[in-house]
Amino acid sequence: MSSPLRVFVISPDTRSERRFDSHITSKIELFTGIPASSQSVSVLNSEDDPTVVVQLSDDSKPLGFYSLKDWQVLKVDDLNPSASFTGQLTDVSQVEKFELSDAAYAERQDSVLTYKQRNKVGRFAPKDEQVKESVPSVDIPIGARCQVESSEPGLSKRGTVRFVGETQFASGVWVGIEYDEPFGKNNGSVKGHEYFTCRPNYGVFVKPDKVQVGDFPELDLDEEM
Repeated sequence: MSSPLRVFVISPDTRSERRFDSHITSKIELFTGIPASSQSVSVLNSEDDPTVVVQLSDDSKPLGFYSLKDWQVLKVDDLNPSASFTGQLTDVSQVEKFELSDAAYAERQDSVLTYKQRNKVGRFAPKDEQVKESVPSVDIPIGARCQVESSEPGLSKRGTVRFVGETQFASGVWVGIEYDEPFGKNNGSVKGHEYFTCRPNYGVFVKPDKVQVGDFPELDLDEEM
């Protein structure tokens, strides 16, 4: 007894893998819904190759007569689709589409948009109010002795570095200095925020390019005079 043929059967509405005895005839209405009298059955090597190998034109001949091979394709066309439902199961051109305006969609409480808004997801995620500029590195060590550039001729403002970094009162990097004498403007605090501590009017904040770090000892009275 010969083993059954394993083939694919395709039609406008169906696709299936089937096993057939080589002695049956070629009409396969049961699997396609196309009446036997309206069927045109072709053999293809594969679904990717539309070339017709042979046409099963004689209804009285069994499948074995056409030398079918495993995994070939039986392509069933409907010669009279108006008399059957062929193509109607896959035709969606007459189906009424559900459409919703953007405004109506925005008002719905069960939509993906509402979920994203409620959970701050995607474009609704919080963003930083400001993008911080890259902060340049400053090679001014805390505790170093320094001298601050002065606009007054002959006036040396010496002190000790107490703070280097960003502040809340202005952008960029600032250097906080405790002067040796009361040439400053604060006690290390600005607008209620403490950056370092020193005596009143001994503290000042300047830009790094105004600061010269080095061996700057405190000046005594004679040197100042």
